[in-house]
This record gives sequence, C-alpha cells and structure tokens, in this order.
Amino acid sequence: MGGRPGGPAQGFGFGPGRGGPGMGMPVQKARNFKGTLRRLIGYLKPHRTALMVVFLTAVLSTVFSIVSPKILGDATTKLFEGMTAKMKGVPGAGIDFGFIGSLLLLLAGLYVVSTLFSYIQQYVMAGISQKVVYDLRAEVNRKLARLPLKYFDSHTHGETLSRVVNDVDTISSTLQQSLTQLITSVVTLVGVVVMMLTISPLMTLIVVVTLPLSFMVIRLVTPRSQKHFRGMQQSLGELNGHVEEMYTGHPIVKAFGHERKSIAQFDAVNDRLYEAGWRAQFISGTIMPLMNFIGNIGYVLVCVAGGLLVMRGSIRIGDVQAFISYSKQFSMPITQTAQIANIIQSTIAAAERVFELLDEPEEVAEAAGGSVAQAKGRVRFEHVKFGYKDDAPLIADMNIDVRSGQTVAIVGPTGAGKTTLINLLMRFYELNGGRITIDGVDITQMQRSELRGLFGMVLQDTWLFNGTIRDNIAYGRSGATDEEVVQAAKAAYADHFIRTLPDGYDTVLNEEASNISQGQKQLLTIARAILADPAILLLDEATSSVDSRTEIHIQRAMNELMQGRTSFVIAHRLSTIRHADLILVMNQGSVIEQGTHEELLAQRGFYAELYESQFSGRMRKEVG
Repeated sequence: MGGRPGGPAQGFGFGPGRGGPGMGMPVQKARNFKGTLRRLIGYLKPHRTALMVVFLTAVLSTVFSIVSPKILGDATTKLFEGMTAKMKGVPGAGIDFGFIGSLLLLLAGLYVVSTLFSYIQQYVMAGISQKVVYDLRAEVNRKLARLPLKYFDSHTHGETLSRVVNDVDTISSTLQQSLTQLITSVVTLVGVVVMMLTISPLMTLIVVVTLPLSFMVIRLVTPRSQKHFRGMQQSLGELNGHVEEMYTGHPIVKAFGHERKSIAQFDAVNDRLYEAGWRAQFISGTIMPLMNFIGNIGYVLVCVAGGLLVMRGSIRIGDVQAFISYSKQFSMPITQTAQIANIIQSTIAAAERVFELLDEPEEVAEAAGGSVAQAKGRVRFEHVKFGYKDDAPLIADMNIDVRSGQTVAIVGPTGAGKTTLINLLMRFYELNGGRITIDGVDITQMQRSELRGLFGMVLQDTWLFNGTIRDNIAYGRSGATDEEVVQAAKAAYADHFIRTLPDGYDTVLNEEASNISQGQKQLLTIARAILADPAILLLDEATSSVDSRTEIHIQRAMNELMQGRTSFVIAHRLSTIRHADLILVMNQGSVIEQGTHEELLAQRGFYAELYESQFSGRMRKEVG
C-alpha cells in the first residue's frame, strides 16, 4: 500500500528484499513486452563496447570452466592406465607423474584465467548497470519536475515513490546480476551438451531423457505455490499500510487508547502473512529436492551406462568422470534460465511502469514571449472556464478585476473553488477557456518560473523540509544573507521562539517538522514569505494555527507586508477580512457576490448569512 494523497508516503522495511523471484513466485508481466524491452535496450546502446567486453569475458570464463572437467578426466585416465599397467606387470610400466603434473598445472591456470575473466565481466557490468540506472533516475527526476500538479493529485505518493525507487532498483539489480547470469547459463548449457556429445551420445541421451521429468515437476508445483505467493504479497501490502498509518497517526492512536486494537489488527495481518509465506516457501521449496531426486536417478543411470562402456572399451574411465561432472552441470543452467526468465518478466514490467511515468503528459510548453518588468500586481480573470475533469466543469464564466495593491478576500463554503482560483492563478492547472492576466500580460505568455516568482504563499497546511530553521526561511529567496533571514523572522514574530531552541537558527527540523509546534511552523512559513518580498501575496488562513496574542502580532506584520502589494486571502473566519478592499464570495465555482464588507452586509445576501451564522455561533459559545 502506498501513501495517501496529500502526505508523504513512509517506506518500511517489511517484505523481501530485491532479488530474483523463485520458480514458484508469481511474476508480474508487462502489457507490451517487446516494445518495453526495445526501449530498455535503448539505454544500453551507448555502452555497446563495454557490453561486448562483458559478453566476450563471460563466454571465455565459462568456456575455460567447461573445458576443465575434460582435462581432469584425462589426468584420471592417465593415472588409471599407469596403475593398471603396473598391476599387470608390464615392463617399465608406471604412473607418468610428469604428464599428470602438467595437466594439473594447465587446469590450475584455466581456473585462474576463468576467475580473472569472471572478475572483469562483473566489474565492467557493474559500471554499465550503474551508469544506465544513473541516467534513468536523472531522467525520472527531471520528469517529476515537469509534471503538472494534476498528476500528483491523481496518483498516490506511494505509487510514484514505488516507480521512482523500487522499479528502478529492480532494473538495476537485473542489469547487474541476471544479464551476465543469462549469458553464462546459455553458454554453459551449449558447452556442456557439446562436451557430453563428444564423450558419449548414448549417455547424453540418458541425461536429456530426464529433462521432461524436471519440467513436469515444475508444472505441478508452481501453480500451487503461486496462489500462496499472491496471498503473501497482498498480506504484505496490508501490513505495510497498517504500519504506515499507525506510525504517522501514533499520537492519535495513543490519545484514543487504541493501542490494543492496533496491535490486534497487526497480529491478524501478520498471521495471514506468516501462513501464506510458510505455505508458499514450503511448496516452492520442494522443487529443488524433487529435481535433485530426478537428477540422482539420471546420475545412477549414467554411472551404470558409463561402467558398461568402460568395460567394453568404448570410452576411457576419465571420460566417465568428466561426463558425470557435466551431467551435474547440465541441470543448473536450465534452472537458472527459468529463474532468470521470471526475473526478466518482472524487470520489463517494472521498466514499463517507469516508462509510463516518463510518458505522462507534461505541463504545457512554456512560451518565449511576454514578461512583467516591474510587477505592479494588477490581476484580471476574463471569462475563465475550468474543470478538473472535462465532463465536470467547476468554473463556468469567472470575471474578476483586481487593482494593484488591493487586498482581495475569497470566502465561501467548502468546495466552492477558493483554492482552485489560487491554483489557476499560479498556473498549476491550465484553463479550459478564457484567460488570466497580470499587468496586462497573459500568464500563458510568461515563463512559469517568472510567473511563480511574483507570488509569495502562506498556506494553512505548512510545508517545511528536513534541514535547519535558517535554511527553511532562506528557501523564500535564493542568496538571502543570515541577517535578512533574522530580519524576516523578527517581522514574523518568530525570532523569539527560535532563539529559545537549543541550537537557535541552526536547529534541524525532522522530516515532518514535528519537533516544533504547529503554530511555530506557521510562523516560519510566514517568515519565508516575508523574506521572498513578492509582488503578490497568497494567504490561506495563514494565522489559523496560532494563539490569539500571536495572531495579533502576525496580523500587524502581514498588514505591513501587504502594503503596496496585491494580496489574495482565502478566509474561513470572516472577522479577519472585514477591512479587505474587495471580498469575493464564491459558491459552486462562481463568484456570486463581490464588494466590501459593509456593501455585502447591506445586500443581505449569501455573505451576510455566512457572517451572521459565524457571529451568532461565536456569541452562543461565549454565553455558554
């Protein structure tokens, strides 16, 4: 289970690490295997020379290791012939230790060379895989920066993180390990079959006959283990989701005394995971013993046939020894190839998910046109049409004219479109019709970086990153000095509480900034906006998380900050926006009323009802 929209997903260490799925493991298959494979190979093309080195060294390493049993068999034959001749009393007979010694030296040399080539192969392949994954990760990271807000609203954080981290890691592991294993397995299989045929076609036929039995075992066992592996993955997802929820909501769980309920739920899911995992591993674990049993039957038949052939003088005893060694190697590459085929299927499925992310529609291409030299902050909405879905329009025909330096309050019930208006102004979403201009320049004709540089935002949901308080405030303006950071903090009435912390401005906030209070977090975001010194301010109930006394101080600071700047204030408490130059009353995506506080009250319309309901509700609380 991934994260939920609107919050970061937390990663946990439950579940198997990255590695090849077993022969009984359910395999995720790509919808377009060939197309995805060709695209993935495209990332390998710049490394063609290095891949040829990997292929060549893998072949040489394997060939040298395959030749070794035959040479060892020749040494055994020479030893056997010398002993037999000596036992028969042949004059001058004896064991030719010089010849045997030279074979053993040759064998040792082959092993050393084979190991050296294997080392070169792994070293070069490690470089290739890491370079490919580096390029892929960089491309994904650049893509994330170009994706519109719409993508992140429609995809969970956990899903996106899984594609960026887990799927890319899957590709990395496969390139590093499975690709070279596949080359080695194929060369080993071909080489072993050739060597066995040169020794004895009859014994080779005996070994090959056991293959159908091995495939029958795999076909019988695999379907039975797959359903348990699927159940294991499902339970694992439930467990991760439960742990994530309990971790992020730990204070709530403690506050309502639901620890036992949480533990009981964890135990229930954990039991299901244990049961499914035990059955899956046990059933899939029977494959190798059964295959070993079949292999041993073949081994016995080979030994009997080899003994008979030696007695007839058809082959030498050393060749029987070499053949037995080859017969044991014969099943290993077949098993490895089956496993690698599963891994490749999963890898292509992972690559397909990464490529789907890379193919997501990006933000509309930026124009090379207009710009605002000295922003004054006049904002106009002209016949704006917008809907998050094409078949569900939210804003039909919005017309707003905000003069430079005005404070505009946006009020209305939940879902009225207040935040949507801000998203359109910042060009997080593209309009379906009409246009928005700043100082007469259409925002679609401006660079997004330039457009968003005109705004300073203070939202109700604070966002601070893992770093020092100084860095979090300085995030508002690149190149800000320490003195400017301190001045901004003082203007936001944050300087006092910052200096009471053990490390002051160098205090490190954790990932969720939970080591300071919600109100203190809000003060830091306000200080960040003050430091940015923007032309237009966007405030979403910026003082809702602070106490009344601090709110008064912040309101004064904000009033100073808003002097001479166009300000859009999303307000929930109508008492805070009575002095706004213009109040826009929104409902169901439309501006149904606009004017000053007094003008709207005099109209006795929707705004007056909202204001009176809040005022009377507060009065009842005070009387009670």
